Amino acid sequence: MILLDGKKLAKETEGVLAQRVATIREVSGHVPILATILVGGDPASATYVRMKGNACRRVGMDSLKVALPDTTTTNELLEELEQLNRNPKVHGILLQHPVPPQIDERRCFDAIAVKKDVDGVTSKGFGLLAMGEPAYGSATPAGIMALLAHHGLECRGRHAVVVGRSPILGKPMAAMLLNAHATVTVCHSRTRDLDKVVGLGDIVVGAVRQPHLIKDAWIRDGAVVVDAGYHPGAIGDIEPPRNPDRIAAYTPVPGGVGPMTISTLIRQTVDAAEQTP
Repeated sequence: MILLDGKKLAKETEGVLAQRVATIREVSGHVPILATILVGGDPASATYVRMKGNACRRVGMDSLKVALPDTTTTNELLEELEQLNRNPKVHGILLQHPVPPQIDERRCFDAIAVKKDVDGVTSKGFGLLAMGEPAYGSATPAGIMALLAHHGLECRGRHAVVVGRSPILGKPMAAMLLNAHATVTVCHSRTRDLDKVVGLGDIVVGAVRQPHLIKDAWIRDGAVVVDAGYHPGAIGDIEPPRNPDRIAAYTPVPGGVGPMTISTLIRQTVDAAEQTP
């Protein structure tokens, strides 16, 4: 079995990104900047934003932190986003999910300029991706694709089963797998005979955000198992394999998909900076 070690690959990727950032500074004189917006005081969200800022610093980038109160309105957040869209020094924008309930999150996501949508959350970016056009992919599924490619795990012609249909994980994951020439089935917690559907997968992606919903016994022998879930107690969406030797590859929880999400966010910000005149 191949252990899909996202933590190791993310660290290797940071070395390459640090070189690219140094080149940007030398050639253009500017430093790639990722702007992060945190609305409210959710401790988990604050931790994620801090981790992303630390990743920026490790590769020589800057991060611009925007902290807004719980009482922020949709219009106030839209104003902040527009300022960042107009700021030529900002190359990527991350609006940390979730936002307080009074805010129209989708409207605010879609206000991010596509060229700065390095987290891949806009409807336009998703549409471009689905059509096979250039766009920054949603960070978690894009990180999964990078992890599969790094280990030489072919998607072409294989049957991929994605369990989950969220707009920033399950749906873009399915689109990316389709673009990689996989045959894709998208299902979810309400799918009938979910165990039988999962059992068809050469590649199984758990993206349903329910702890251990997908049972080890459902997974076919020789499958590639990707667990994009993370819950308290370091539990994923998929039960860990009782007999790892019967599957082809597996992402550990933690240390599999999670580090690749941040790595992809940073990589796509560097990509955006390289496209800036």
